[in-house]
Amino acid sequence: MRRLGAAVASSLLAVAAVTAPAAAQPPNELGRLMILEYHKIDYPEERWTRTPENFRRDLETLYARGYRLAALTDLLAGVVRVPAGTTPVVLTFDDSSPGQFRYVQQNGTLEIDPKCGVGVLEAFIRERPDFGRAATFYVLPGASKPNRLFNQPEHEGRKLRFLVERGYEIGNHTLWHANLGKYEEATVRAQLAEAQVWVQRHVPDYRLRTLALPHGVYPRDVTWALSGTAKGTTYRHEAILMVAGGAAPSPFSRSFDPLRLPRIQAVERDLAYWLGYFDKNPQERFVSDGDPDVVTVPARLRERLRTPLPRSLRVVER
Repeated sequence: MRRLGAAVASSLLAVAAVTAPAAAQPPNELGRLMILEYHKIDYPEERWTRTPENFRRDLETLYARGYRLAALTDLLAGVVRVPAGTTPVVLTFDDSSPGQFRYVQQNGTLEIDPKCGVGVLEAFIRERPDFGRAATFYVLPGASKPNRLFNQPEHEGRKLRFLVERGYEIGNHTLWHANLGKYEEATVRAQLAEAQVWVQRHVPDYRLRTLALPHGVYPRDVTWALSGTAKGTTYRHEAILMVAGGAAPSPFSRSFDPLRLPRIQAVERDLAYWLGYFDKNPQERFVSDGDPDVVTVPARLRERLRTPLPRSLRVVER
């Protein structure tokens, strides 16, 4: 994918924004949704880097287009809490790079850098509290600099505790970004278990519930990644996220596979493509009915529902 100039980059999402359908869509909780994958929040804009300004613009575009933040583990449990007429979107951040979360000294006080990913996101949520607060940070506790837990060793615990206390999620990305396809079972299990141990040093009893695959590579046996014990620590993952793949199926759909959840890389072209795609195909977009205990689906799509559904959900056809 070629790097885009600033003017072209700015125009892509702007075009998508003005082409949104004017009329609100009826509920369709069998539609697809976006799990967005961010890496560096930094300068300059390039393949794996989103500038703070462009990240802010992404949030503004999503909000204006009727997307609201949803926690990944809520969706896995079949809990959709976004308001009626809106669409859940999941934010994920891989690799715990410095620009995702940074503290700076301001007038003798330690504050979150307003130019880092968490700073941008928190500021936007303060301005638009109905956007929700949710994201999953796939951290690398044992990586070399600069990716070891956001590259401020003196603030590692403070950052992890802040994320958990604010309702964000911490996910497993292995101890140091290991390509799980290259290793035997013992090494795969150690990479996953030890990542949890390192996080629990700062947030006791916190469990990493989802795994984002480094390089998008599965181990030779997927069961190694799902659950197990290594060095006295037990891990269990409810979902495995891929590195690409497009929009994800509804968690209520028969095609939903928590072991192979696709993501959309948060680069300009991919974001613009999928925003435009749902403009052109609004019937494929997940639209909430606003009731977390009800699944509203078009009658013609009833046969696409999972069985059994998560929890004791009631189905309503329209």
